[in-house]
Amino acid sequence: MASEEQCSVPPRWRSISLTHVEYPAGDLTGQVLAYTSLIPIAILVGFVTLIVFKRELHTISFFGGLVLNEGLNWVLKHILREPRPCEGAHATLTTEYGMPSSHSQLIWFFVVYFFLFLYLRMHQTNNARCVELLWRHVLSIILLGVALSVSYSRVYLMYHSWSQVIYGGVAGSVIGVIWFFITQEVLTPLFPKMAAWPIAEFFLVRDTSLIPNILWFEYTVTRSEARNRQRKLGTKLQ
Repeated sequence: MASEEQCSVPPRWRSISLTHVEYPAGDLTGQVLAYTSLIPIAILVGFVTLIVFKRELHTISFFGGLVLNEGLNWVLKHILREPRPCEGAHATLTTEYGMPSSHSQLIWFFVVYFFLFLYLRMHQTNNARCVELLWRHVLSIILLGVALSVSYSRVYLMYHSWSQVIYGGVAGSVIGVIWFFITQEVLTPLFPKMAAWPIAEFFLVRDTSLIPNILWFEYTVTRSEARNRQRKLGTKLQ
């Protein structure tokens, strides 16, 4: 229970505004775009979930790049110190500076890195060449649409100007390309050694960098193991 003295002099409260997005009342488009602007947060949560359950070094490196990208965005904002458009339009903001847009920078880092991962990291492993390429192209188009939607939402909801969003996208794309090649050329050769560290073995951290298509590999291994166990179970029941 709060004492009478505490109630008579109320403290200055601040909210955790990580997912706080405002949109014009009665504006359905604004509401949809407000939810769309939360996609970067969902991506970060998804990465944490993948790391906890998969514990794969490339995923950890990808997430590390996202964190580094966010750190560089914070530095750029406090160097450039360009205010957001329509100051006072939003009551709750993580920072008063808007150049470059952190949402735009994060989503374009993610999308550009994922493009490179799809077309350079994942190679053909079966005979379904057309199907393999088709789903990559479809996924790429979807990701591009998501990136454009998130970027547009920040302008529509008056959190950023077009220049802030564009520069954020450029910065995220450049950092995504650089981090992908650092991961491929510098970190990936070290992954086998990292996976052999005692602490990595304790936490079941694994390296799948030598497997061209991890999705196809996990699918075939899981299906084969399930069939073997089903045969053994059938034999015991007979």
